[in-house]
Amino acid sequence: MTLDRTPRHAWWVWGIGVTAYVIAVFNRGSLGVASLQAQQRFHATAAELSLFVVLQLGVYAAMQVPVGLLLDRFGSRLLITSGAVVMALGQLTLALSHNVPGAIAARILVGGGDAMTFISVLRVVGLWFAPRHIPVVTQLTGLLGQVGQVAAALPLVALLRGVGWSPSFVGAAAVTALAGTLVAASLRDSPPGVAVLTGAVDIAALRRDLRESWREPGTRIGLWTHFVTQFSGTVFALLWGYPFLVRGEHLSAATAGALLTVMVLVSMAVGPVLGRLTAGWPLRRSVLTLSIVGSSVALWTLVLLWPGRAPMPLLVLLVCVLASNGPGSMVGFDYARTFNPRDRLGSASGIVNVGGFVASLLTILLVGIVLGAASNGDPASYTLGDFRLAFLVQYVFWALGLTMVLRLRRRLRQRLYAEEGVVIDPLAVAIARRWSAVSERR
Repeated sequence: MTLDRTPRHAWWVWGIGVTAYVIAVFNRGSLGVASLQAQQRFHATAAELSLFVVLQLGVYAAMQVPVGLLLDRFGSRLLITSGAVVMALGQLTLALSHNVPGAIAARILVGGGDAMTFISVLRVVGLWFAPRHIPVVTQLTGLLGQVGQVAAALPLVALLRGVGWSPSFVGAAAVTALAGTLVAASLRDSPPGVAVLTGAVDIAALRRDLRESWREPGTRIGLWTHFVTQFSGTVFALLWGYPFLVRGEHLSAATAGALLTVMVLVSMAVGPVLGRLTAGWPLRRSVLTLSIVGSSVALWTLVLLWPGRAPMPLLVLLVCVLASNGPGSMVGFDYARTFNPRDRLGSASGIVNVGGFVASLLTILLVGIVLGAASNGDPASYTLGDFRLAFLVQYVFWALGLTMVLRLRRRLRQRLYAEEGVVIDPLAVAIARRWSAVSERR
């Protein structure tokens, strides 16, 4: 059943889910703004610090497909609540740890809990809102989630300086547990009258759903769209942006934190605009992707080639462009929603969400390896040249992602020209009809 109108209660349910997502983003980004303190507390090298985040994102990415399949069976409330519990345990472990293995275990737990949150909230959006509202609400979900990044960039930094490491992360664990309690008590998986398949796990059905979701070209172009748009902004915000600005560009900690906050605020402004464009021009979704990636490549190239320290206006422009990366990656989920039936939303969204986080974790790892090799493993000796060399690894992932997006776009267009009957929802029907009209004019 497709909703013709969005129930008024949908906004309350969505707000509960978004609250949990805000906390998840806060937990995800908490180590990034504490990276220099973490190196001191755990006596970690750049490569080991990268490993903390790589394992966190690796667990996140590896769990996306299993979580998506379970989500289609058990619903959003159980998955979001479970994720909050796991993240709270992770932050508590980080608060009490004094060595690298303990910190790694903590970030694995955070990654595992985080993995259960976002696509579960997207499923709430897909089931509670009318199709014409879904692209914008999806962008709003990502936009409001960035409030968690703001909380990591400013209040957490202040808290770390004021009360220290352990009280700060114990507080993060308590807030996360409270969010899980709110979800368990108040969130409903779907509105009355919307029948969704849930129940016991059927391995054969899970395999079938996964196979059918992967075979759908719309799912795969969603994955590569997420892959190529998200990683550069994520790498900058999650780990290496702050050290680059402080150690490479020699900005003060306050200025670096302010730039990361600008990045989040611009992202919040860009999200609704991209949502409107996605809803109004579904045939131009790939144009949005190419524009966002092209802008990111151009600004990074200018910053990396600039003789000496980059001027402040250029750094502001860089963070503003990188701010479009997160909202741009949301277009990938719109592909998945458009070309998959309702009972495969979880598995299709899980596949898409793998893309950006695989690219992010590999980039974070490689940047850490190159940076460590260039600086002989001494974080205190990082130079601007070291960072410039390390950030070159991004170009490999941009090239791969763009190649796959263009290839799958061509395949999807050929199918839409030929077969209107393969599409699923009204938006996809409109896409097929518009492509047919274009073909006839030609």
